Order: sequence, then structure tokens, then C-alpha cells
Amino acid sequence: MLDTYREVVTPEGVPLQLRAAGPLPRALAWLIDFSIRAAVLIVLAFPLALLDEFGRGLHLTLMFLLYWAYTIVLEAIWGQTLGKRAMGLRVIARDGAPVGWSGSVTRNLLRTVDMLPFGYALGLLSSLFDPHGRRLGDLVAGTLVVHAEPRIRAPAATIDSALPPPVPLQPLEQSAVIAFAERAPLLVPARQQELAAIVSPLTEANGQVGVLRLYAMANWLLGRR
Repeated sequence: MLDTYREVVTPEGVPLQLRAAGPLPRALAWLIDFSIRAAVLIVLAFPLALLDEFGRGLHLTLMFLLYWAYTIVLEAIWGQTLGKRAMGLRVIARDGAPVGWSGSVTRNLLRTVDMLPFGYALGLLSSLFDPHGRRLGDLVAGTLVVHAEPRIRAPAATIDSALPPPVPLQPLEQSAVIAFAERAPLLVPARQQELAAIVSPLTEANGQVGVLRLYAMANWLLGRR
């Protein structure tokens, strides 16, 4: 299956093109994770064998944790296991948000269904017929595996002037102005102007002039005078 794109729109109105991962990179990520877990069990099997019954109990507990907790915890916290990280993949919610604990638990528990009747056959068939390569666990959990794009730091506002606000601002209002200046460069001009229009009584301007005045006020609040 060819990798396909899924578009989601963030709360800030920014459209994101998410490149869904096909079965092959996901299978390679699974093999890497399987190899890591198997290596840990093999290395620890020898010292645990010296502990007789207690050691065998610890070994069984470790097997359970590596089989279930490994993927659930890593995906819930970081959105990717070590195998997915090596393959440049990430698990997200259908709206582009982090997968979270609920989604991670659901998609991983349903691996038992995707594995039927053998070798992830149902999961493979589901990913081949789904336009975004989702296995049954992803469909139920509302998750999606995508190619992780490199994180790009938001560019600084391209304005050097500083302008004091015409009225004193409360701490939350100051934070909102600074947050706008940090995130607005990632937005299209029309969206920047739409957000700036909300505080036009503060900037006393509309359009791009209002955007530039917010940048200048943020510079003043940050001490860039």
C-alpha cells in the first residue's frame, strides 16, 4: 500500500498534512521492538535462572511487562516505541493530538484481534483496505500511525520595534500577546489578521498593521526595547 496523506486542522486553524504509514515500515518497527524485547529477556534469563522459583516468577512478570506495558507506556508518553522511533513513525489521535493513555491502551489490547488467525493477518488486511493504513486496533481506538516530521522551531517575529501597550495589561493578557507573537509566524497571514482583529481595541488597528503592532507589544513585554 502506498503511503497516503490525511489532513487535520488544529484548534489554531492550521491545516496539517499527516503522512500515514503503510504496513511495511510498521512491520519493520514491530520487528525492531520484538528484537529489543527478546534481547532483554535472553540477557536477564541467565541471572534470573540462578534464583530458582523466585527468578522464574520474575522472568514471567518481566515477559508480561515487556509484551504489554512496553508499547502502551512508550506510546502514551512519547507517541512511539523504540522501533517506531528508529523507523521515524509516531502514533497520534485521529485529530492529530497526542494518542494519550486511553488510545494507547485500546489499540494495543486489540493486537490480540489483529493477530488472528496468525501473523497479524486481520491487521494486515485491515491496513491494506483502509485508506490510511489503520489496523483494527487503530480503527477502534481512533488512532493513526504517521511518519514523524522533524520538529521545526517557530521562527521569531520579523520585527525589531517595541511598542508599549496603550493600557496596562493583566498577566494573562500579557501571556496571550506573547503567545501570539511566538505562534503567529506559523499561521497564514489571513489567520494572523483574524486573530489580531479580536484585540483590535488594544492595537487600534486592523489587518497587517494590527499584527505588526501585536509583535511590537510582545517585544516590549519581553524587554526587547
